Amino acid sequence: MMTMTISPPSIPLTHLQRYKTASVKQGLGNHQSIGGGGLLVMASSSPKNLTTTNYLKHVESMKSLPSGAGKISQLNAVILGEALASEEDDLVFPSDGFSRQALVPSPQKYLEMYKRSIEDPAGFWSDIASSEFYWKQRWGDHVYSENLDVRKGNIKIEWFKGGITNICYNCLDKNIDAGLGDKIALYWESNEPGFDATLTYSQLLGRVCQLANYLKSIGVRKGDAVIIYLPMLMELPIAMLACARIGAVHSVVFAGFSAESLAQRIMDCKPKVVITCNAVKRGPKTIALKDIVDAALIESAKNGTSADVCLTYENQSALKRESTKWQEGRDIWWEDVIPKYPTTCDVEWVDAEDPLFLLYTSGSTGKPKGVLHTTGGYMVYTATTFKYAFDYKESDVYWCTADCGWITGHSYVSYGPMLNGATVVVYEGAPNYPDPGRCWDIVDKYKVTIFYTAPTLVRSLMRDGDEYVTRYSRKSLRVLGSVGEPINPSAWRWFFNVVGGSKCPISDTWWQTETGGFMITPLPGAWPQKPGSATFPFFGVQPVIVDEKGVEIEGECSGYLCVKSSWPGAFRTLYGDHERYETTYFKPFPGYYFTGDGCSRDRDGYHWLTGRVDDVINVSGHRIGTAEVESALVSHPRCAEAAVVGVEHEVKGQGIYAFVTLVDGVSYSEELRRSLVLTVRNQIGAFAAPDKIHWAPSLPKTRSGKIMRRILRKIASRQLDELGDTSTLAEPGVVDQLIALADC
Repeated sequence: MMTMTISPPSIPLTHLQRYKTASVKQGLGNHQSIGGGGLLVMASSSPKNLTTTNYLKHVESMKSLPSGAGKISQLNAVILGEALASEEDDLVFPSDGFSRQALVPSPQKYLEMYKRSIEDPAGFWSDIASSEFYWKQRWGDHVYSENLDVRKGNIKIEWFKGGITNICYNCLDKNIDAGLGDKIALYWESNEPGFDATLTYSQLLGRVCQLANYLKSIGVRKGDAVIIYLPMLMELPIAMLACARIGAVHSVVFAGFSAESLAQRIMDCKPKVVITCNAVKRGPKTIALKDIVDAALIESAKNGTSADVCLTYENQSALKRESTKWQEGRDIWWEDVIPKYPTTCDVEWVDAEDPLFLLYTSGSTGKPKGVLHTTGGYMVYTATTFKYAFDYKESDVYWCTADCGWITGHSYVSYGPMLNGATVVVYEGAPNYPDPGRCWDIVDKYKVTIFYTAPTLVRSLMRDGDEYVTRYSRKSLRVLGSVGEPINPSAWRWFFNVVGGSKCPISDTWWQTETGGFMITPLPGAWPQKPGSATFPFFGVQPVIVDEKGVEIEGECSGYLCVKSSWPGAFRTLYGDHERYETTYFKPFPGYYFTGDGCSRDRDGYHWLTGRVDDVINVSGHRIGTAEVESALVSHPRCAEAAVVGVEHEVKGQGIYAFVTLVDGVSYSEELRRSLVLTVRNQIGAFAAPDKIHWAPSLPKTRSGKIMRRILRKIASRQLDELGDTSTLAEPGVVDQLIALADC
């Protein structure tokens, strides 16, 4: 059994003190439970034991935020589109024009919807599920049932059980029936500029059905697993939808994982088939994906798991088929077989609680965790979060830079947008290839209106300079989004001011692989934003901040972020290991889902994510969030990016070790080192001053942009023989550079 040790929380409030706030009512009060975390079966009636006074206090405070330019100017605030946001501006208000056309145009409308979603979750979600999705058969008497308290039995979450539906049908057939058959579903942009493709919803359905028919012909049935190891080609969402159409469970593995990592996933879910392509171009580099799959299948076969078929797409721009290694009898060329199958395929209708996909996420024990999402609740939740968090309109062109190998690509490249009938941009290549202006070239080319990306990419592009942004129009942009980690305020302001021209609200979303969709997020047009804050909870989400004993903390505070009561998009288990599911997520604080993240709430009820609680450094008894130190460092005008880890310290227990990437053209110097340390001392306190500034030309990142902090910890601790697998790094040579600069 895996156990988790919970350390006393003292995630600092110092970063909150750097933000002057409007004089409004106190923050979040005592959330009241619906059902107390025990087994709860609800129909569409409202519980009678709830009051609105306490659990809505954090959002009711918005009622007292003033309106009108005169009043707003007194609050160190700006109005969307009227001025650039500076460090002195704590609030960014939506303009009247934006709010008037928004799906949620005011705090009052949000309050009305949020209040109902908490008091009557069954009715709230039932109305959405019934009106916006196709069900072959409606669910039974109970909309949902849950038990989040390990003391009361096994953890169990179910939504719309007994309801019969199919997510592929809702993504494609339903939209075509509604007259969207000729609407562009996918714009595909190649790694190489000038190569692209499009698919309408009708064309996409035909391609999906051909692959679905092939999978059925080789024996793939409802409940069977299919591993998808593809880059961002259109064939990736096609493969996901084809699996969903026939009730197969897809497991997309990011096409940057090593053969060993892929083999682990193959051995765990035992797929009937592996779908891949022969190679991909990522920037100027060619990556031989088929070779990685071959090595993974050899490794898994040694351990008793084999796949009968390896369906391989010939990605001609990267590698010709004659140069591809081949195993007759197992390997099949996609282009040789799939086009021969009919473009219609019967739908396999599934229960709302039938599995939709497995997505493996890293675990503290080294063995990946197979997060299992089911069909109905995930479908309803991802579609609804996409619609409201991005204020989606039918005319929007949407681009999320994430790879479908991660949850963001599942929920907000494929399923969420297509369930809304959106036009989606899919980009194969690197965001800075052939130069750092590629993103904005794509935005202008396709007239992208909603752009959703990670803070890591924002900071990287910020480092490259404004000129790569301002040379492009970007006038089509309407809403920006951030995902993956807390975005530091200086990057938020650059994203807002430079990329969005101060006209685009930023949906700074907090959520997880496990949650399926957004949990805390701004709703564009509904309320003012604070740079760096995820703001308020989405409908049906009850976030609470608890201390080390699991006691909810009221008002302005800092602690562990938990969620009480379930929501439709919640994952149901870890594949093959329900005990680990309960131990990891529900035993630390019985009665709650424990997110593993730290969070602060300010006096206005705004939420500030501080990162993973295991990314907290204990310096002489002071527990310091690494995200906070990183944010302070990046606020320095000569610092482009920073990553902070803890190292052993003979006096303080742990010391703070900071890897710092400087703005282009800035040279390393002792004076600059002292200036960076002084910035942290001034913003947080002397106790948070880094013991070591390690110059970093760049940071070790995966091809999706995630910083590999595990490698940084090993370098900082001089455990250079324990660096482990670096095959997923976009630039493996970065590690050698960092080692060479260790003593500089």
